[in-house]
Amino acid sequence: MKDAPPQSPLTAAASGHAGRTRTTLREHIIEVISDSGEGAQRCGQSLGAIAARMGNGIWTVEIIPAEIRPPARSIAGASGNRIRIGAEIVTNGGDETDLVVAFNEQVLLGRVRAGELKPGCIILLESMWREHADPGIAQGYVETHDRLVEAGYRVLEIPMEKACKEIVKDARRGKNMFALGMLCNLYSLDLQLARDQIALAFGKKGASVIEPNVKLLEAGYAWAEVNLDFQFSIPAERAREPRVVVNGNTALALGVLASGMEICAMYPITPATSASHYLSDVFEKVGGVVHQAEDEISACAFAIGASYAGKCTVTITSGPGYSLKQEAIGLAVMGEIPLVVVNVQRGGPSTGQPTKVEQGDAMAAIFGSHGDAPKVVMAPATIEECFYSMITARKIAETFNMVVVVLSDASLATSQQPFPRPKFSASWMAPPIDQSTVPDGLKPYDWDAATGLARRFIPGQPGGMHTLTGLAHDRASHVAYDPEINQESIHFRSLKLAALQKTLRTPPVFGDPEGELLVIGWGSTKGAIEEAVAGLRAEGHKVGSLHLTFLQPMPSGLKEIMQRFRRVMTVEGNWCDDPNDELIDASNRRYSALATLLRARTLIDVDCWGEVKGQPIKPRAIREVLAAQLKGQRTRA
Repeated sequence: MKDAPPQSPLTAAASGHAGRTRTTLREHIIEVISDSGEGAQRCGQSLGAIAARMGNGIWTVEIIPAEIRPPARSIAGASGNRIRIGAEIVTNGGDETDLVVAFNEQVLLGRVRAGELKPGCIILLESMWREHADPGIAQGYVETHDRLVEAGYRVLEIPMEKACKEIVKDARRGKNMFALGMLCNLYSLDLQLARDQIALAFGKKGASVIEPNVKLLEAGYAWAEVNLDFQFSIPAERAREPRVVVNGNTALALGVLASGMEICAMYPITPATSASHYLSDVFEKVGGVVHQAEDEISACAFAIGASYAGKCTVTITSGPGYSLKQEAIGLAVMGEIPLVVVNVQRGGPSTGQPTKVEQGDAMAAIFGSHGDAPKVVMAPATIEECFYSMITARKIAETFNMVVVVLSDASLATSQQPFPRPKFSASWMAPPIDQSTVPDGLKPYDWDAATGLARRFIPGQPGGMHTLTGLAHDRASHVAYDPEINQESIHFRSLKLAALQKTLRTPPVFGDPEGELLVIGWGSTKGAIEEAVAGLRAEGHKVGSLHLTFLQPMPSGLKEIMQRFRRVMTVEGNWCDDPNDELIDASNRRYSALATLLRARTLIDVDCWGEVKGQPIKPRAIREVLAAQLKGQRTRA
């Protein structure tokens, strides 16, 4: 939460229920976890949406196992959602969890061992396992329960299975709505808004599905009212303007619609797939087409062909798919064909961690390809920016006849956050394709001497006939191996980046404009970095942060800002060596991606710190690293 004071209860007053107290908080972090397929993710998403409609700030983070369907009751198989609810705007998933609802003790153990639960965390634990027919399972449950209690957690056993079976035959398919009802009661959320959310979530399935889920919701709400002796309230102020609550992938898809792009070519890949799934549901209604190709290479080639024919096309993928697209992207660069590529980054290399977050693809996006292949690379930092980045990417791609890579990541892809409902502007859309007769003497690649730009020729345009080639070519698109012509064409393709760079604004500094330490980041780390900086500033430190949207080209003015601080460092979700390791010294240390780029660009000694644990970086972890920097200690990765 940006600029938020340290978390503490504001009041603790009687709630009006016998023996029950209601505590008013500034924020709380809740987790709902289960085996895959039990609906914990839907429960968490629904809770976040209800709180957002109440007027709270929210940020949700999906908890996704590495396997598509891990074994039931496995420690590594936790599936669910983390929901941070605040009285103010929330910009990241926060630190440790305050309250968790767990459908079995094994998935709970996974979260405990990962250090995700706050000391003294409240645990609402499904109690059915205590009397399980398998004595090994029952014994394991009792032992785990007792250890958690001994460790200081407040464990409350909840008979969810028993309560749900009074309403539905298969409690496994209803427990999530019972849990949602409990949480709505615990956090003083409007029950009617919860009913409305269920109707929205299951609207396509009809009353036969909606009605039992509403009954389960109400049963959970009533159970908590009668059986739990505590309740929370997080102040909320209803928004004064319409807002939407979506995850980053949906925001990307909505941005594709808003930009006027008409074609998405893709091949399914985690964690990018849901963006194209959403487009598949709605694109045809506005005249768009989603083309699912036979593989990533074909998807990129299809997108390039459609763009060459006059459309501006987007292809959506993740890291391994982006690697497969590299050769085709090089064709788009050589042919100067506008193309938008979305890379929803995940852990790597190879198959890596398909469901986990990482910011490991910046260098591949900027420098990937054989030969010099300049591309624009930008990275949204919030859910809202995921939406607007697609409009910007389309404009740049068509204005400069370039490839624009948008680097999202698994954290943004699955996280939800409310933002003001966009108001459509005609300026988002590209003007009609110019199909007028090409003037005599104008060539397909008549590069402008200052900008490197050339008019875009559309197939079938009178006077514009030429042969497109991926080979080195001259202004007339004739294959050419002349040294001077090759030098000229590379020169002008590079000039486009400089022309775009001249239009970019210097990003604002968050916090102090000068002082002890400047922290620079990109992408989804923004909220956590700014929260850490705000906390240090509250302690009297002169600290600021800078967040980059454009990684290639970078905006002007960065060096001047960096020179106003005694130390500069980056915080990123990609690897950098720990300078405290025995073998690491100044001559062999690997720096993180942005730190490497900034050191080369500015010749300033930029330090770096990063995590690649497969989870969003927490504000507290960043704050501890920054505090060490302020003390002059070497950064520990």
